[in-house]
Amino acid sequence: MKFLDALAGEAAWPPPLWLMRQAGRYLPEYREVRAKAGDFISLCLNPALAEEVTLQPIRKFGFDAAILFSDILILPMALGQELRFAEGEGPRLPSLQDAALLKPERAAAVYAPVIETVSRLRHSLPKDVALIGFAGGPATVACYMLDGQGGSFCRTKQLAYEQPAFVRQVLKVLSEATVEYLSAQVKAGADCLMLFESWSGIFPPEQFREFVIEPNRWISDALKKRHPGMKIIGFPRLAGLGLGDYARDAGVDAVGLDSVTDIDAARAVCPPGMVLQGNLDPLLLKLGGTALEEAVRGLMAKVKGHPHIFNLGHGITPDVPEAHVARLVELVRQGG
Repeated sequence: MKFLDALAGEAAWPPPLWLMRQAGRYLPEYREVRAKAGDFISLCLNPALAEEVTLQPIRKFGFDAAILFSDILILPMALGQELRFAEGEGPRLPSLQDAALLKPERAAAVYAPVIETVSRLRHSLPKDVALIGFAGGPATVACYMLDGQGGSFCRTKQLAYEQPAFVRQVLKVLSEATVEYLSAQVKAGADCLMLFESWSGIFPPEQFREFVIEPNRWISDALKKRHPGMKIIGFPRLAGLGLGDYARDAGVDAVGLDSVTDIDAARAVCPPGMVLQGNLDPLLLKLGGTALEEAVRGLMAKVKGHPHIFNLGHGITPDVPEAHVARLVELVRQGG
């Protein structure tokens, strides 16, 4: 597969292409399935419907990889934390007060439908399309569990200073559960894995190393011991000057770049030959036209000759016209 070749370090041209949140609300067929499911969590836990929405962008745009349709907060829900998605407000959880309330022994039974989705996709995806399994990075998932919602994560940041032992305990439970969750995805047929540390940028340098890099390294080492040769993409969003340390020490094979990171600077601080993924601004997909075309051509010129996976610096937004996605795919396929 072209995608897996690039992930192994081959400078493929044109680069393989997929987009974060490529299965989502910008597609009318997704909205139809979402309405049928009743709510977002029910959609994530319905293998037939989750399989269908994963396949929709592959059929329509021919991406080189499909990412399992699920959510990073399925894991804390599986560990026993109540989860709901408030319309227009995002996820809501009770703020975790005690790590002993988490129940790892029950998790596999709760996320079993997600593993079934992976198994179904393994048989339904085209042979040349890779399947990406994923989980949230422990630091990012802990932010939601400790604060109870998205935002500035003030409680999480305060706890990191005032009760670091509690935060470490939560991260330990999450890291161990994440290994089990991702290992189950591999056994079901995932070709590679991705860790979404979407909120790694809220931590100052010493905490970034302890709460982001070290758990990611522990997870990567454990997974590669169980599944030799398995490739892992890490996405330390807004890591800033910590990106190089993450790339060297987190045990991942590729690093996803956010839209504010200069790709030449990223390459300079990462180990030689490190596979990079990203980092087109998602806003350009909404704008389309000359702005999109010039940005795509500029990024393509910078990545030529290097191992690269073309992607966005964050997920597609619901207001993106389908025609702009089709144009992006066309531009990448013709080499810019």
